[in-house]
Amino acid sequence: MKTILNVIWLVFGGFWLAMSYFLAGIVCCVLIITIPWGIASFRIAGYALWPFGRTVVDKPGGTGIASTLGNVIWILVAGIWIVLSHIGTAITMAITIIGIPLAIANLKMIPVSLMPLGKEIVPTNRPFASNYR
Repeated sequence: MKTILNVIWLVFGGFWLAMSYFLAGIVCCVLIITIPWGIASFRIAGYALWPFGRTVVDKPGGTGIASTLGNVIWILVAGIWIVLSHIGTAITMAITIIGIPLAIANLKMIPVSLMPLGKEIVPTNRPFASNYR
């Protein structure tokens, strides 16, 4: 079932969302000081491309002051716009019955899109996989 939902997701919006995250990651990596946001953007791009079967968890050890400050800067510069795009895509997907699970998945991406630093994307069958390193 996850594969079917992922394929439908890919066709009806996942590809474009992933490409926007990928483009944001490239821009962030070109500007040397924003490389941490670029890496987080690439990580979210993979999640936006194939979201079903994966979940977002906090990195072990908590987030430090640098991650918190970085997330505040991210919210002000890009986070708000990305959240608005997720909400718009979710509304569009929720028009059909088949699109409702896709819309829910889109809304579940909002927290990691708003504050990407200090988060990790893991398979849903191992939600605490980051603790086993």
